[in-house]
Amino acid sequence: MKVHVYFLIATLALASSFVSAYDPSPLQDFCVAINDTKNGVFVNGKFCKDPMLVKADDFFKHVEPGNTDNPLGSKVTPVTVNELFGLNTLGISLARIDFAPKGLNPPHTHPRATEILIVLEGTLYVGFVTSNQADGSNRLFTKVLNKGDVFVFPIGLIHFQLNVGYGNAVAIAGLSSQNPGVITIANALFKVSPPISPEVLTKAFQVEKSVIDYLQKQNWYDNN
Repeated sequence: MKVHVYFLIATLALASSFVSAYDPSPLQDFCVAINDTKNGVFVNGKFCKDPMLVKADDFFKHVEPGNTDNPLGSKVTPVTVNELFGLNTLGISLARIDFAPKGLNPPHTHPRATEILIVLEGTLYVGFVTSNQADGSNRLFTKVLNKGDVFVFPIGLIHFQLNVGYGNAVAIAGLSSQNPGVITIANALFKVSPPISPEVLTKAFQVEKSVIDYLQKQNWYDNN
């Protein structure tokens, strides 16, 4: 009997160690520690409004079609906790994505959210790339989506959407975080300030420095 009791205690202790060792998902890129609490704020979301002062409008927002007259031919209109305060602590958000013909939502990632996308209008070529596999390769998963089709992009993976139809396209993306974040790959590499050393990028992409110089001089457009 004692053996079973000790085994149960050991199992519970092990389980509790796994629970206490797990960090909650962050809602911001970083949180620099500070010992002086008078000058620091713990943030993993936003401060809460007095429940007695909450109104229906705190949970409401109207979203207009986005302006696609830009170099990418697309516009992402996010509805996160920054645009709709009622989303705070609810772990969900969305975005409307408008596409002109041949418009592109360029390769990007959401570091804090899985995305599920439904096409409301038009035809989109979509895909995502896996993380590095055991053999050093990466897999590409793609699909052509029409009106009513749904596709999932796993959390943190590079993905994209391209309008391959002859007219405009519209999609709605649901995201599993109130503040999913977005990293547009080209912008992050070639538009970052201060710029990444050309020595790093030439070796990473295995190209001549002139290619990197050219890319860093481009006006990388942000469609978010």
